[in-house]
Parts: sequence; C-alpha cells; structure tokens
Amino acid sequence: MTTSTRGAARTPAVLVLEDGRVFRGRAYGAVGETFGEAVFSTGMTGYQETLTDPSYHRQVVVMTAPHVGNTGVNDEDMESQRIWVSGYVVRDPARVPSSWRSRRTLDEELAAQGVVGISGVDTRALTRHLRERGAMRVGIFSGDAVQDDAALLARVQEAPQMKGANLAAEVATTEAYVVPAQGEKKFTVAAVDLGIKGMTPHRMAERGIEVHVLPATASVEDVYAVNPDGVFFSNGPGDPATADHPVSVMQGVLERGTPLFGICFGNQILGRALGFGTYKLKYGHRGINQPVQDRTTGKVEVTAHNHGFAVDAPLDEVADTPFGRAEVSHVCLNDNVVEGLQLLDRPAFSVQYHPEAAAGPHDAAYLFDRFVSLMEGQRA
Repeated sequence: MTTSTRGAARTPAVLVLEDGRVFRGRAYGAVGETFGEAVFSTGMTGYQETLTDPSYHRQVVVMTAPHVGNTGVNDEDMESQRIWVSGYVVRDPARVPSSWRSRRTLDEELAAQGVVGISGVDTRALTRHLRERGAMRVGIFSGDAVQDDAALLARVQEAPQMKGANLAAEVATTEAYVVPAQGEKKFTVAAVDLGIKGMTPHRMAERGIEVHVLPATASVEDVYAVNPDGVFFSNGPGDPATADHPVSVMQGVLERGTPLFGICFGNQILGRALGFGTYKLKYGHRGINQPVQDRTTGKVEVTAHNHGFAVDAPLDEVADTPFGRAEVSHVCLNDNVVEGLQLLDRPAFSVQYHPEAAAGPHDAAYLFDRFVSLMEGQRA
C-alpha cells in the first residue's frame, strides 16, 4: 500500500473489483493505492470499532449506511492500537462531526494512519453486487496511482486471496500481558490472542477475571503456565483452515478438561478441533443486526458479526467427536449458518459472533456469565 495525504477530498479515486466492475468517486483518507477483499458491513453505528477490529485485516470495508463519520473519532472507542482495514468505502462522509467526544474527523484519522479510502460511491449498488457475486478482491486507487482500468484490473487480480490466508500471527500481540480483574479477583483466564478486541478482556475483567493475553504462537505449556481456571480463544482474521497451531493447542486444552470459551475465529478453531470442517461464506456476515437463535434457550438475539468463514457441523443432530458429544448451540436465522458449538461431556463452548460488542447490541453479553458458570462448576 502506498499513500499520501494531501488534497484527498478533491482527488479523483477509482475502485476496481476483480470481476472488472469499476466505481468512481473521490479520495477519502489517504491518497494512494490499496488492495484487499471487498466486504460490506451493515452497521449504522460503531464505525470506529469496525475500523480497529483486527479481524478486518486485509479487507476493504464497504459501509452500507450512507452517512459515515458523523461522530468523528475519539480516543476511547478503539478496539486495538490501530486501524486494521486495508481500505474504506463510504457514500456520504460527514462534513463536520457532531459529538462532544470527538477529537478529530474520520477523514483525518484515516489519512494519519495511511488508510486509503474512497467516497461518493453508490454503496447500495456495490453491496448488491457483492451479495450477488460474493466477496472478492478489490483495489482502491487515487492520485498518481490511477491508471487505465485494464491495468488496474490486472493488478487487482494479482493480489492474494483471503482463502488460504494465515493472518492471526500478523495481528496478535507478540508479548504476553495481563488485564487485571475489576474488584475482587475470582478467576484467572488464559486468552489466546488471534486478533483479540480490547473490549473482550474488559468484559471478563468486569466479572472478576484476571486475563492473561498470550500471543497466537503460545503453546499448551504457555497456556497452563498461568495456572488458568479457564481458557479463551479470540476472534481473528484469515482462513481457519490454515490455523493448525491454535487447533493443536485447543485440543490440548480439551484433553485436560479446562473450561473453554471461543469467539468468532475461536468458534472455527473449536469446530476444527472437534473434527468438523470449515468453509468460506459467499459474502459473510458483518454488521450489528444479525438475528441468531440460542437453541439452548430458544431466545433470539440481535448480534454483532464479522466473519467470512463458518463451521460445517450438523445442525439437527448430536455429533460424536474425539472429546465427547457436540451440538450446534446457536444458528443464524437468515441463512442457517452455524453460530455456536457446545460440548455435552466437557466444559467447552463457542459462538461465531461478538458478545463483547462495544458499539452494541448487548443481547449476547450473558455468554461471559456462562463462561463464569463453567469455571464455577469446575472449581466446585
């Protein structure tokens, strides 16, 4: 990715999809070029959390909401230390942010972090195209990076695909760190960082959990060196079919019977650890309005999602695995995609969506309490 930041708002820009469709607009954020997988997010709020979610590494995010940037950027809502999206596509960026918490405009933040974007695009038409054709490679070009469409298309088609990408180690911490419990410490959790969001250990800390966040390369021995009451596997980017090391570590945790909780990529890792396959969704689930049913209670939740892969597990039967019986605990009501797994003979479960959801909704926050209950039961 090459970038500049001068005169972005007046600079023509072009977006080129790998199937040859072209959208024209104006530069937004940094000027230059960028490549990634084009995906769309249906959230109308929480754009700052979306931008800083490590699960969006190497993806160009198309915002379906037409007005973006209305509340500017603050210093409190970051989910990590930087913006992770490869590029950003909006229709009508806010001219002036309106929020007492705002410290700078979204355009300024994107430019400062070198994120190439484009505005003035018909994002409804682009989203419909991606829904029909599927997520695909894309390039955004502005300033001196603009060439004739054929040359740009050739460059997009040379970019790496998301399928087969092993990305977790690129976004995870390289050094272990601790998020202390709030109030009385009740439990210790080892959290394997595959692209963890800052709100996740915060939600656990609120429940009296001291969280030891470990690199994606952590071994089973590293996990148990902190003497955990439970083990957590986080969200993260890339193709779960490449994540052999986290799968091996999780199998070691399952063998010991330690309470285990996985979110998003962690759900896919659990699926693989149990012997299920994974597959790439046509265009994925991204946004904060996805309906999911918790089959253990019958309750329907509105949930936050960010995933392009899913677990291939039987929806309507209990499966035998090397670690006992397993079943699908949650399912998406839009398309019947597996949204959660649980073991019936060991204390382990996972969900494909984001119960920590800093920007909301908070329907699924109870899942952290369910994790606490598993640890309480094990201790008893």
